Amino acid sequence: MKKGRKTEAALLGLILSLSLAAQADITVLADGMYFDNMRGGIASLMTSESGDVAANENTSRKVDYQNFDTEDEQEENLVMANVTHSLNVRSEATVESERVGTLYKDCGGTILERKDGWTKLQSGNIIGWCSDEYLLFGEEALALANDVGKMIGTIEAQTVRVREAAGTDSAILGLLPKGEIVEVLETGEETGWVCVDYNGQNGYVAKEYITTDFIIGAGETVEEIKAREDAEREAKRYKNYGAYSTDEATMLLLAALIQCEAGGEPYEGQVAVGAVVMNRVRSGAYPDSIRGVIYAPGQFTPAMTGKLDSVYSSGKIYSSCIKAAEEALSGYSNVGDYTHFRRNNGREGLVIYNHVFY
Repeated sequence: MKKGRKTEAALLGLILSLSLAAQADITVLADGMYFDNMRGGIASLMTSESGDVAANENTSRKVDYQNFDTEDEQEENLVMANVTHSLNVRSEATVESERVGTLYKDCGGTILERKDGWTKLQSGNIIGWCSDEYLLFGEEALALANDVGKMIGTIEAQTVRVREAAGTDSAILGLLPKGEIVEVLETGEETGWVCVDYNGQNGYVAKEYITTDFIIGAGETVEEIKAREDAEREAKRYKNYGAYSTDEATMLLLAALIQCEAGGEPYEGQVAVGAVVMNRVRSGAYPDSIRGVIYAPGQFTPAMTGKLDSVYSSGKIYSSCIKAAEEALSGYSNVGDYTHFRRNNGREGLVIYNHVFY
């Protein structure tokens, strides 16, 4: 492997730890300032003398990491699906053996064994065999992983302030609790502040309070596929084919996704995210239910990391996001028939605040 080449790949869940900092045993005294519902209903105690850490009693969510000591080890063990849609994973190295799961386009895993043109791999909860004909290895696998993956950060301190700019003198946007997972936009190697996506806005977290990891999508076991499809069928019971209608739970799920992706943006940006989801439901190229689109493997980062489920289960969803979900369900779209969006990185498309739609 060439020295100096930047590679970031991840698998199994799929997460490679690229630690920015290891924060241990941080203790903060609180002076009694009480902040409630600043983000996702978090109740926190803060002190003006606590740097960018605030004490709280929230329990952290556990994320399982897989680490590689060197880039050479990453290249040696990484495998990526090389298909246009999906690939069967089998119990043995034959096409006649039982299917144990599915590996989707842009998903990857860890190589466990190779023989006779087949590879035994682990991806998420799947362990099984795939034909080498439909896989990428080595530099090709790393290149694809870098292209489709995302950098995320996990908060390591009890509660951390998110600021408008890099520096403790900058205004506070809100709070992130220990264990919260956010998308990382810049790793802050020079500034000491990591730039993260905070409800659709750029926010800054002190580098010592966050670890970063690179994630890619994992496949699904046969059991996981069945559970997902059962949930999609249940959701379809509430669909009116004359005009798209659904139950309140599904509407709130869409609203929670809008909050995760664009909660800090103006209303127009929130509606746009909802419109993308509904465009996918109608397109024929994606699952034809809201739940199916949102939880499709490797699509929406909040669904992958568990953040979406956390916001949904809290019940504390912004009223503007609920209104945006209802407007998207009504059939209104302010992004035409676009089915994708991401943080605006100069890509050609329709720019609405901090996102580009295409």
